[in-house]
Amino acid sequence: MALQRIAEFEPNYKEEIFAGDDIKGFDVYAGDSDEKVGTVYDALVDETGRFRYLVVDTGIWIFGKKVLLPIGSARFDYGAHRVYATGLRSKAQAEQLPAYNELEPLDYDREEQVRGIYRNPGTAAAAAPVASTATPASYDRSNYSYDMDRPLYETNEQNHQNLKLYEERLIANKNRAKTGEVAVGKRVETETARASVPIEKERVVIERVTPVEAGRVVSVGDADFQSGEVARIEVYEETADIHKEAYVREEVNVRKEVVRSTVDAEETLRREELDIQTDGTPVVDNKTI
Repeated sequence: MALQRIAEFEPNYKEEIFAGDDIKGFDVYAGDSDEKVGTVYDALVDETGRFRYLVVDTGIWIFGKKVLLPIGSARFDYGAHRVYATGLRSKAQAEQLPAYNELEPLDYDREEQVRGIYRNPGTAAAAAPVASTATPASYDRSNYSYDMDRPLYETNEQNHQNLKLYEERLIANKNRAKTGEVAVGKRVETETARASVPIEKERVVIERVTPVEAGRVVSVGDADFQSGEVARIEVYEETADIHKEAYVREEVNVRKEVVRSTVDAEETLRREELDIQTDGTPVVDNKTI
């Protein structure tokens, strides 16, 4: 009947056994009182996976001592994260218990020491002894089974029920995903442009005409013959000056804007409610903790 720590027997015991809860760390109270005696340090199971002991760290109650509490001597309150050690009724009884050391094997003799104290708490206990179906004379290490001490190892399901009510919630969340990318750059486009510039060009026109008095005889004194007489006229013309100039046509600013909108969704949500059916006239205290 080798015992194992619960995490060694089932590494995922929180989900597989306790539906997400963890009894490690639950506060332990003596009997049904509000006297805290420690916390649950671990749990021990047999080779079939049945709970046999809770390991209680007594903390400052009995400084530095861990003791074993048979599972049948414990009542769980999952809502308050408490364990009531109904079989551990006094500090004197706890002091009689052998200290648990996880580095040492838990053999039959050590278990028998523990069982003996819970079977008969002695004069140090405040309450009556816990009855056992077996007597030390009726068994030994070769034929002992936990069924012989049912009050110590058999859990009372009526005192350990843990019914979870579930409901669905509509979770609204949003995910940010890249939908694209915009690259803004420049490119050079060419076109052929035509420009027309009117220009002026001067030219000299020489007209030779016959005067009215042509053929009339002039006197010798009126005739003035001179050599080298020149008439000068400056002639101008315009030339076209067509060239390219670069200038700023427009300026482009690149930025991002956030456009907000609301997405509506509708789902049917389910919720479990407690359905209490009674037979007769029992007193039911239905309260929320």
